[in-house]
Amino acid sequence: MSTTDAFLAGLGRPGAASAPNGLLDVLSLAAVVLDDSGRIVFWSPQAEELFGYTAQEALGAFAGRLLVDEQHLEAVIELFARVMQSGQRWAGSFPVLHRDGSTRLVEFRNMRLQDARGDYYALGMATDQATLQRVERDLALSMRLVSQSPIGLGVMDTELRYVLVNPVLARIDGLAAAEQIGRTVTEALPFVNEDSIESDMRRVLATGIPLLDRFVVGRTPDGADQDHAWSVSFYRLEDAGGQVLGLATSVVDVTEQHRAAADAARARRRLALVADASVRVGTTLDLEQTARELAEVCVPQMADVTTVDVLDSILDDHRNSAGAVDAARFRALAVVATHPTVATQAVDPTGDYAQYDASRLITQCVNTRRPVLKVDVTGQDLRHVARDDNGAALLAEAGVHSYLAIPLIARGEVIGAMGLMRAGNPRPFDDDDVVLAGELAARAAVCIDNARLFQSQRHAALTLQRSLLPQRPADQPGLRIAHRYQPAGATSEIGGDWFDVIPLTDDKTALVIGDVMGSGIDAAATMGQLRTATRTLTQLDLEPAHVLHYLDRATAGIEHTIATCAYAVFNPHTGRCDISLAGHLPPILMRPGRIPELLDLPTGAPLGVGGVPFSTTRLDLAPGDQLVLYTDGLVETRDQAIDDRLDLLMSLLAGPHRDLEETCDLLLRALRRPGDHDDVALLIARLPAAEPGDPQTSGSPGAG
Repeated sequence: MSTTDAFLAGLGRPGAASAPNGLLDVLSLAAVVLDDSGRIVFWSPQAEELFGYTAQEALGAFAGRLLVDEQHLEAVIELFARVMQSGQRWAGSFPVLHRDGSTRLVEFRNMRLQDARGDYYALGMATDQATLQRVERDLALSMRLVSQSPIGLGVMDTELRYVLVNPVLARIDGLAAAEQIGRTVTEALPFVNEDSIESDMRRVLATGIPLLDRFVVGRTPDGADQDHAWSVSFYRLEDAGGQVLGLATSVVDVTEQHRAAADAARARRRLALVADASVRVGTTLDLEQTARELAEVCVPQMADVTTVDVLDSILDDHRNSAGAVDAARFRALAVVATHPTVATQAVDPTGDYAQYDASRLITQCVNTRRPVLKVDVTGQDLRHVARDDNGAALLAEAGVHSYLAIPLIARGEVIGAMGLMRAGNPRPFDDDDVVLAGELAARAAVCIDNARLFQSQRHAALTLQRSLLPQRPADQPGLRIAHRYQPAGATSEIGGDWFDVIPLTDDKTALVIGDVMGSGIDAAATMGQLRTATRTLTQLDLEPAHVLHYLDRATAGIEHTIATCAYAVFNPHTGRCDISLAGHLPPILMRPGRIPELLDLPTGAPLGVGGVPFSTTRLDLAPGDQLVLYTDGLVETRDQAIDDRLDLLMSLLAGPHRDLEETCDLLLRALRRPGDHDDVALLIARLPAAEPGDPQTSGSPGAG
């Protein structure tokens, strides 16, 4: 067989059976070969499907007479001759007669063939025009769907290299489509730090199970300074026969939604931080504790190191009315860090005072009443933050890279500043941080100022109260005296407790202890008035009940005042002690060798109630006896019954003989707590033991 015959025979030889799965199979292209006379010499199975004639019927027949209607035959013969003579290809469509007598429009591609001997043949490739138009339409729609899709679409081969990238995906990736073709995702987008993406794609390629809406965060070549977010889906591509062609991906840029969600999350965290601050800051009226609470709220949510400083002029209540000054003196109230760091050694220790000039960032903050933001601090900035050059080196060593100072403004006055530093947190401070820190500072500044005002008022009240109490009552004839006054252990208030030891005529002594209900300067001032009134009344040498009667009338004249009082007069010559109570806790009588006794005395009504008579009880005291007077702050607590506390008091007094000063210390140490909310006054009087030859007798025990 000649080479040409072999070639032509090969064209007509059926191939191996396989499932139709390609574009040519969809088109069902028919192949027909004509010799130079127009006779059919090769006829493919697809030609039989398209035209209806079997190979036996078609081979050897003139193609024009078999397939072309008479009216078109002349034109077809002319076209055939032109192709055979010129060798030019021809493409077009024309009607063809089917074996069943119908006419069909067929799309043709004709070309001339030449064998080794120089003989010419005509090859015609034909398909049904309707089928071709459908395929062309589907292909055009597919390409436009890809190119005009509002989401990013890409196709990869089985090696996961891009073979198609639509314009949207190129825009999302920040890289031209041509630069991505032939490259993998990790090669094209090295800024996308998602090592698992390629493994996910290979799994989809292997299993055929799509992966939908995978959230990916990364960066692109044209936006390497900020993160982008995408929703990515992968699905496997297969042909009609199930052969794997590659992988398709759809990408939706969700950066705006991601940023909005991140902003919303930050807003929620900030609201939570503000809410947390409203609960945690200002739990006490202690200045240092309030400042520390503010600093602890800011760490680590806002800063790695937080400082709180207050102006010394505010503490001294010397407010600056002249505006900005060249320098300012600060007192460090709090320094808090997320973890141990040398940065805390670079700032002023808590409690220290420091004078800073106008170049300091904290001074600029309080002078301008505005935040000072250093997004990226320089070495010069650190020198204006730290207490000295060595401190600046420590801040640099700690990695401090961003700084924010916020003024603390309360009631229109700048009272100090809060300093925030970031070291471990890589994100610098921004305008949102300024707003949040400002809100925290505004809320906390009022709490700090409240604590400052209270501290000032408490100091004034305590000073007033101490000035109104006897400095150190001397022993009186026939009596040894010990006393204590202790303000409230908590920083809440100063009470109106007082005591007094007043010498009277004929060597007699008045012992007074009382408690003005209320607190603060008003209570201290009222206490001073009652103490003065008591001292005045004692000079009239009245019995205790009459003194309390007049004190009651005096107290009623002081608006909204109620007070309790115990008033006793001791006569050393007779050993007698007359006692009256005005709503006060009863004294305790201690006799040598006996159990301490809580005196059962008429309680009376508190001073200021008015119209209630008072009574006097007489005791006969002997040498060695002790009388213990106290205010309710010694025994009353919020979590224990008063009877239990009185029992504890008497059990302490029942111990071995002690010096009066030791007894006072013991009672305060055992009965008082650091957080007690009431002050206490304590007064103990002891009759000295009888000396040999002393004419004074022990008298009869008990009430007279």
